[in-house]
Amino acid sequence: MFKNLTKCFSKIINKISNKGRITNENIKQTLREVRISLLEADVSLFIIKKLIKKIKTKCIGNKINKSLTPGQEFIKIVKKELISIIGNNNYKIKFLKKKLSIFLIIGLQGSGKTTSIGKLAYLFQNNYKKKILVVSTDTTRAAAIKQLKIISSQVKIDFFDSNNQQKPIDIINKAINYANIKKYDVLFIDTAGRMHIDVHLMKEIKNIYNFIKPIETIFVVDSMIGQDSINIIKQFNKLLPITSIFLTKIDSNTRCGIVLSIKYITNIPIKFLGNGEKFNDIIIFNGKQIVSKILGMENTFSLIKSIEKKVDKKYLNKLNKKIKQGNKFNLNDFLKQIYQIKKIGKIKTILNKLPLNNNIKKNILFQINDKMFIKIDSIIKSMTIKERKNPKIIKYSRKKRIALGSGTNIQDINKLLKQFELMKNIMKKMKNVGIIKLFKNIKNMIF
Repeated sequence: MFKNLTKCFSKIINKISNKGRITNENIKQTLREVRISLLEADVSLFIIKKLIKKIKTKCIGNKINKSLTPGQEFIKIVKKELISIIGNNNYKIKFLKKKLSIFLIIGLQGSGKTTSIGKLAYLFQNNYKKKILVVSTDTTRAAAIKQLKIISSQVKIDFFDSNNQQKPIDIINKAINYANIKKYDVLFIDTAGRMHIDVHLMKEIKNIYNFIKPIETIFVVDSMIGQDSINIIKQFNKLLPITSIFLTKIDSNTRCGIVLSIKYITNIPIKFLGNGEKFNDIIIFNGKQIVSKILGMENTFSLIKSIEKKVDKKYLNKLNKKIKQGNKFNLNDFLKQIYQIKKIGKIKTILNKLPLNNNIKKNILFQINDKMFIKIDSIIKSMTIKERKNPKIIKYSRKKRIALGSGTNIQDINKLLKQFELMKNIMKKMKNVGIIKLFKNIKNMIF
């Protein structure tokens, strides 16, 4: 769904990254390309105008962070503005304490309401450990009740039976009484698909809403409908308050404009995304992740998470404390850092996206591969304890002995000592900032 827009933004960011700085001239051209990309993605023209205006204001006339390239500064501004439009509330699913939580599912016919109930039930049961009951009030569509029954058995949740001769209010009344007696946590109510111009069915859904007063009214939207769905949501919302949107088929080839438009125009948040046919193909909406995906930052985000998991925090804290106390960074520390880099892997991919100068990127730590790791490990382990703690004493005769013991040559040892000195200088500069704080700052700079 986001593939084309991501491709367009990647090209735009690469172009501006090659500029020395952001100027009136190059930002006009860049924003023209952004406008075209968003129009092609079926984003509302009203939103495009707002977005372009905000980006332009922030890019021109503001003091640009000198440590960042234009591409990095531009991507930060665009990301912030996209998140403000798309919505970034960390939505928590609310449940009533020691009471039945009723979720009313509404939408157009064929939008995927019944399948979406299966996905929601799967999510609530597995992630929130809720006891769930589902019921269908769709007495107009043939086999609608049977479809929900089949889905409930597949998801392994309980189904409350009903038939086409019953009135929706009677079905709901019986289902609520049963759910209360059997102490269910959640009741999902499936409703018939309807258009906002169908007066009879719209009156029926309003009566259902007034009768049950649900904790959530979820409007299921087929993302393939595009911008037309926004007007339909607005019409429904006039009659009964919609609390959230479940956007289906985001795994399709449809354009992604609806995701960027819906929250800003309707003021109703997207809370759930359906991205496949299986019941576990459901995502709780996260604005930051969606924007990162659009801007092509998703892979970097997952790599940063991987670093946080793999890095030895105890070691980092220990090294941080040592440097702050003014103790010398020695070859033992250097070797430990190499072990850390080897654990992380793919570090070069991240560093290419970071605002670090070329001298830092040339450091041996950032070019580690298995072959190089074995060589460095052998050289340092062939040194005496005294040599590791004070590398300045390593002169020609010592280098000759170390080279013989590690199966390398003097040039390799010279290169390693040169890289060590560079790393030692970096560590001195970090004394006031701290390694942990620096890592956090780099992460915040990108994301």
